[in-house]
Amino acid sequence: MAKNEKSFEENLNELENIVKDLENGEIKLDDAINKYSEAMKLSKICSEKLKNAEEAINKIVNVDGNMEEFKNIEE
Repeated sequence: MAKNEKSFEENLNELENIVKDLENGEIKLDDAINKYSEAMKLSKICSEKLKNAEEAINKIVNVDGNMEEFKNIEE
């Protein structure tokens, strides 16, 4: 992870704090717009990290050491 890159949990916590601020309703419009913009960026970052984690989890290692997609038998 790069030095400036926050963890998923840090980004999610920051996003939750912004949502609380916005729900509070005691914030100036310009500040609300800036916080909303930041929240959307954090939401995208969290979503991408979750997608990457899901893709990594869905891979399995074959007997020969190669990675392949996990195929659910029930599908």
